[in-house]
Amino acid sequence: MKNIEEFKNSIEKDKKALTYLELKQKYLGKEGVLTKALKEILSVEKDKRAFYGKEINLLKNELENIINKKKNEEKSKYSTGEKIDPTAPFDINSNSNEFDNILAQEGSKHPLTKEIEKLLDIFTSMGFDILESRQIDDDYHMFQSLNFPKGHPARDMYDTFRTEDGLVLPAHTSTMQNRALKKFGPPPIAVVLPGRCFRNEATDAGHDHTFHQIEGVYVDKNVSLANMIATIKTYLEKYLETDFDVKIQPAYFPFTEPDCEFVISCPFCKKVGCSTCGHSGWIEIMGCGMIHPNVLREADIDPDIYTGFAWGFGVDRLTMIKLGIEDIRYLRENNLNFLKQF
Repeated sequence: MKNIEEFKNSIEKDKKALTYLELKQKYLGKEGVLTKALKEILSVEKDKRAFYGKEINLLKNELENIINKKKNEEKSKYSTGEKIDPTAPFDINSNSNEFDNILAQEGSKHPLTKEIEKLLDIFTSMGFDILESRQIDDDYHMFQSLNFPKGHPARDMYDTFRTEDGLVLPAHTSTMQNRALKKFGPPPIAVVLPGRCFRNEATDAGHDHTFHQIEGVYVDKNVSLANMIATIKTYLEKYLETDFDVKIQPAYFPFTEPDCEFVISCPFCKKVGCSTCGHSGWIEIMGCGMIHPNVLREADIDPDIYTGFAWGFGVDRLTMIKLGIEDIRYLRENNLNFLKQF
């Protein structure tokens, strides 16, 4: 296109319809209309080249003025608060009525956040303090303070992610036990430790590499296993809003002695058997036990005077049980269709 009038008509039409960036790209970019026109000057008849070149340069200068003016106008528009979200298919970005019925919706809390808040409210009503766990820690608090000496085979049960400088992503909120015992001591101590945990393992419907836990610690004189069972049963019944039977069975954790798995009768089928409990009538909820004397000593508490118990449960799993969620991975997929159900 070498007709100067065609250039002028095209610019006149586009300066109203296009943004300054679109104008700049269309006419002055590497493949822009005026850029190409200047390159074509050699194909113009010799006696007309001077006029052609002069007119094209005038158009280029005029277009640059138009672009700068539009740029300032658009920036001024944004600075007044009328901003455009380029990803939004509605509101001021839309020139049609296609999205008129889409209403802006307020965000909401994630179901895990809601359930953690409910659980912490229950614990505070029972007299427990709250100390949030860390998302990166050291080997001492992850293992050594919890009676896992270096080389102990039980460390393999808590395979987690490590940084190059020796720090670890906590595989359990027990990493906070030593800090909690020192911070809230001397006994009596009653504290829960919520936090995010990480484990190097394959994922499936019931397991994920990232999950939430709440650790509980109680230390005082004459604390017994019966106190532990009553405490855990009380908060679980409050949270699940139903009564159930409980039993404990042997387990192994280096930081407790004796060690237990806490099992409850299925609150949904009342021990008849259903998909939630695997048709067994019982659900294994958490690990727990009396705090090992070595753990108390490491926190400067005399195990000959004081005893205590601790427990740790996965919030994700308890949330799945309560809300009827069948796959733990749904809680981390950011699927709005799933999240809107809660």
